[in-house]
Amino acid sequence: MQLILDRLAQLADKVQGALVIDSYRVFHGRGRCFPGLEFVTVDFFQPVILITLFAEPPESWVEQLIAQAQPLFNPEHTVLVVQRRYLPQAPSEILWGELPESIYARRRGSRFNLHLAQQQNAGYFLDMEPGRLWLEQHASNRRVLNLFAYTCAFSVVAIAAGAEKVVNVDMSSAALNLGRANHQLNGLAKSHSEFVAENILKSWSRVKKPGPYDLVIIDPPSYQKGSFIAAKDYAKVIRRLPELMPQGGLVLACLNAPELSEGFLKQQFDEQCPQAEFIERLQAHADFPDIDPEQQLKLLVYKIPPA
Repeated sequence: MQLILDRLAQLADKVQGALVIDSYRVFHGRGRCFPGLEFVTVDFFQPVILITLFAEPPESWVEQLIAQAQPLFNPEHTVLVVQRRYLPQAPSEILWGELPESIYARRRGSRFNLHLAQQQNAGYFLDMEPGRLWLEQHASNRRVLNLFAYTCAFSVVAIAAGAEKVVNVDMSSAALNLGRANHQLNGLAKSHSEFVAENILKSWSRVKKPGPYDLVIIDPPSYQKGSFIAAKDYAKVIRRLPELMPQGGLVLACLNAPELSEGFLKQQFDEQCPQAEFIERLQAHADFPDIDPEQQLKLLVYKIPPA
C-alpha cells in the first residue's frame, strides 16, 4: 500500500503545481511487478483519481488507503472514484469530491470525452499511448483506415498530425457518436473524417469503398461474443489488407489479449498476408510494467508492398 501512497503523493504535488495535467496511469499492479498489489490500478483523469479493483481487496484495504490518501488532496479540486471490476456490472463509487458533468482524458493538448462511473471502460485506453505516438509520426498526408475505432482516439491523433482523411469503422453507433464528439471537441474539420457503423467482418465492401488506404489500424476487442474473437477472427482481417491498400502502406496491428502471444499475431500475418514485412513491435508504455512481455498489449508494425 505504501507504494501506491507514494505515487499518490507525487500526483498531489503535480496537481498543486500545474493547471492542466495529461492523463496517466499512476500505479499499475496488474503486471505482477508489485507482489500483493496485482488486483489494483490507479489512473488520473484530471480532476478524477480512478482506483480500479480487479479482485476483492484484503479486508479494510480500501478504507485504510483512503484514510491516508485523502489528506494529500483538496477535495474541491479532486474526485476519488473506486470501480470494482470483480463485481457484476463493475459498479463505481465516488468516495470524495463531486464528479464534474464533463470529464476528459487529456493528451498533448487534445481532449477525449470519458464516461467514468457509468460503465466498465471509460472510453480511452492509456496503455495505447505508444501506438498514438507512432501514428503521430506516420499519419501526415496519409489516408487512414481505423478498424474497430471505438471512440476514435486514433482518428483524432491522426488528423491532428496531418492525415488526409481517416475512415473510422465500428459496429457500435454509440461509440462512433462519441468519436464524432471527440473530433468536435478538438475543433477538427469534418471533411477529414468519416464514420462507418458496420460489422467489419460482414461489410468489407462498405469498408473498402472510401479507400484505397495507405495506413491501416487494427485494434479489435480480444473477445467480444457475437462480433469478434481474436483467436479465430483476426486472420479474416489480415487477409483483406492487400485489397484495402493496393498501393501498399503501413499497418499497426494491436492485440490486447494476454492469452495470445506476439507469435500468434506474427503467424496470422505469415499465413494470411505473407507478402507483409514485419517492421517492429512498439515498446510498451513505461507506466504499464509487466513481468511477462507476452502478457502486455502487443503493437506490431507491418509494411504491405504494392500489389
